[in-house]
Amino acid sequence: MIFGELPLGDAEGAILAHSVKHDGGMFKKGRTLTADDIGLLNASGVASVFAAKLGADDVPEDEAAAAVAKRVGAEGTKAQAPFTGRANLHAACHGLAIVDVERVRMLNRLHESLTLATVQPFAIVEEREMVATVKVIPFAVPRDVLEKALAIIGSEPLVRVAAFRDKRVGLVITRLPQTKPSIIAKSEEAMRERISALGGTLASVRVVDHDITQVTAAITEMNVLACDPILVFGASAITDRGDVIPMAVTKAGGRVLHLGMPVDPGNLMMFGALGEVPVIGVPSCARSPKLNGFDWVLARVMAEVKVAREDIMDMGAGGLLAEIPTRPAPRDGKPKPQRAPRVAAIVLAAGQSSRMGSNKLLADVQGQRMIRRTVAAMLQAADLTVVVTGRDAEEIAAALLGLPVSLVHNVHFAEGLSTSLRAGIEALPADTDVAVIALGDMPLVGPEAVRRLIAAYGPAEHRSVCVPVFKGERGNPVLWGRQHFETLKGMSGDRGARVLFEQLSDEIVDVEMADEAVLLDADTPEALEKLRRG
Repeated sequence: MIFGELPLGDAEGAILAHSVKHDGGMFKKGRTLTADDIGLLNASGVASVFAAKLGADDVPEDEAAAAVAKRVGAEGTKAQAPFTGRANLHAACHGLAIVDVERVRMLNRLHESLTLATVQPFAIVEEREMVATVKVIPFAVPRDVLEKALAIIGSEPLVRVAAFRDKRVGLVITRLPQTKPSIIAKSEEAMRERISALGGTLASVRVVDHDITQVTAAITEMNVLACDPILVFGASAITDRGDVIPMAVTKAGGRVLHLGMPVDPGNLMMFGALGEVPVIGVPSCARSPKLNGFDWVLARVMAEVKVAREDIMDMGAGGLLAEIPTRPAPRDGKPKPQRAPRVAAIVLAAGQSSRMGSNKLLADVQGQRMIRRTVAAMLQAADLTVVVTGRDAEEIAAALLGLPVSLVHNVHFAEGLSTSLRAGIEALPADTDVAVIALGDMPLVGPEAVRRLIAAYGPAEHRSVCVPVFKGERGNPVLWGRQHFETLKGMSGDRGARVLFEQLSDEIVDVEMADEAVLLDADTPEALEKLRRG
């Protein structure tokens, strides 16, 4: 790769490293310069640009990031389309992040151009939460580096999310003569909350004396009731394998796999098994909602991740969880995890087709009604799709029969496009992060174009309006962050949201597309014929 200040004569096909002004506006960093761009810059008096020019052995940043992201993640993850050399992986379920730490290190030690960051191994993640990100540092990765990275990954992905199972958990609580009822109630409530947070159900609870025979009988009963796992919360801490709870596990036909753990709080935990069912002696610190070593083990068990005694013994590094004066409240002020945006597509299908004579949205395009083809593409990329109808609402609804869409009728459709835009925004759920505003008469726009817009969205980096571009011309659909929803609702007349582009120029990112589909609509009979030809 050639990087540096290039004279315009050598800059065609180069990627801008810094934005550059011209008489018509500005070309932003990351733009691939065309012959027309060079002509405009030359006419504007620009003699050179800082840019990168890729060689035959360079793999472009997005291509490289996508290749690695596709292979890095496995079960329970979903890779996002790449943008500016970054491809994120998100959790597809609520579960436990499993990371192959050694191979992540191997990949990151290959070359400075390619990086992979993950959440902490065995972190509890929510659905849609980011679990890993692949980032290409320059504009390309040497081909041999990419090949080595893919060889390290091979057929065994580096990151997966083990989903929490709806397990039926059994709980045995022991008591001594001096044990207060409030302590028993607190123990049960603490376990119920922990189990529920991990997707399980506290199915059975038994309170017995702190006695080997009674605890043995309770563990056996829980096993007969098909509880998995079985938790034993003792009135007194477990201090030896000869203590009440370990002995009860053994007498019930089970085995104690490990006693104690190098995690504080949580040192006095016992891990055993009755057949294949885990039996855990709960440390007294678990009556508190604060994190302790038992939580680490319980999370693995609830996700059906095998726990060996060596796993528990290896928890010492990072296992000091106690909040002491030299390490105050480490979990206070914890930033919210990054997550995939919740995306709604709004398909505007209320127009009057005044230039067509008949409703163009019902026309046949390559074997499908135009509106059905447009909506089907949105459904593949968005979390939900809202279709705003106006003219011929019943016919539009019939054309979409069987598709999982929300239909919103705009009774004011004759007053202009802004009324349909408002109706669509108002129909969105409160947790919607972005809206992709699509025109019903653009049936050649595929789901990959929408995914690329979603990948470009980054409000923290002032990329809250994502506009598709083909050969320098802006098209549709356009993605809008929720911070602009009120502005969109406040528009009036027959104006599209593009009138906001100038005032929101600092929030706009142009997203280069692979084909002209984002420019092709069916405003005229001639345009419709072009769409039919594909």
